[in-house]
Amino acid sequence: MQAAAEMACNSVRRASLHPYLVRQLFSVMSKDHAVAGSGAVGESRFTRGFSSDSALQIKALRERTGAPIKDVKAALLQCGWDAESAMLELRKKGLTAARRKENRVAADGLLAVANAKGVTTVIEMNSETDFVARNEMFRHLATRVAKSALSLQAQKSEQGSATALDLSALEAVKLKLEHEKLSGESTVKEAVTEVAAIMGENVRLRRGFFISSETGIVSSYLHASADPGLARVVGLVTLEPEHGTLEGQDAEAQIGSALAMHVVAAKPLFLSRELVPETYLHRETDVFRSQALSSGKPSNVVDKMVQGRLRKYFEETVLLEQKFVVNDSMNVQAVLDDHHKHTGRRVHISNFLRLEVGEGMQQKDE
Repeated sequence: MQAAAEMACNSVRRASLHPYLVRQLFSVMSKDHAVAGSGAVGESRFTRGFSSDSALQIKALRERTGAPIKDVKAALLQCGWDAESAMLELRKKGLTAARRKENRVAADGLLAVANAKGVTTVIEMNSETDFVARNEMFRHLATRVAKSALSLQAQKSEQGSATALDLSALEAVKLKLEHEKLSGESTVKEAVTEVAAIMGENVRLRRGFFISSETGIVSSYLHASADPGLARVVGLVTLEPEHGTLEGQDAEAQIGSALAMHVVAAKPLFLSRELVPETYLHRETDVFRSQALSSGKPSNVVDKMVQGRLRKYFEETVLLEQKFVVNDSMNVQAVLDDHHKHTGRRVHISNFLRLEVGEGMQQKDE
């Protein structure tokens, strides 16, 4: 054992390893010798075959993957010291470079939308750069994850909102990737880790939502669309009929698409005035009153000024009261009323959702 240790010392010196790696290698080797004495064939093969080339392979693969040294060595042993095969094994276990990059801000990426009967899902897949977001492998992954989200049990959305997907449940869903550079069937989490390792960036599944309707339709508008179902900004609107169903109704499909485009452009915060939270109303009212009082006007004039500014606030933030972007001579509620007048069918908006890649995230410093 002493002779083997001396040989390892010489090998380590020639390999010019970092002191930490030296300690790790000797620790691993000591365990190997102990196990070898007990008849562990695979481990004793490593100690007998350890050379400067072995040390260099371990060093190179560890630097390439960022995986723990014992896992690197185990993967190389398992794969007969074939570096590419060992790299694949480490990727399958989620031990590759993606782990080193998890703390880097990933504020770029794409939104992916998938549809099934009565249900639409949208997920946000992030990357660090637009270069990766434009990569076909990244786009394939985002599309597949959005479709996989359709398999989750949908819950009813509350009025004026969409339901967030359980990311843990989504990450556990099995999916089949049909891309030559990806490893076929895996969980969503494993697929994201694999793409991150291949691309050399922090790739992550940030969030997902579904919006559904049993009798109505879910319309979507994708702004800055990269490919079908992929975009950087997405608007979703659910139209519900007063009676019957809207399936197959072209007029409602057209108005739904126009309203989804409006949501993208106008950025509403609330569906109706009644759904504006009291905390928002109190805050805005206090601000408007302070502004009005500073003008020195009488109290009755101040009250009128506050009411006028509140109306303006509703017109800017409430979907039904916003000026329609296609025709600003009417608001969104008037568009729905006009539709009823011409078709005899009354519809209302039950849900809407607007998502933009990276919104609310800290951008990287250039």
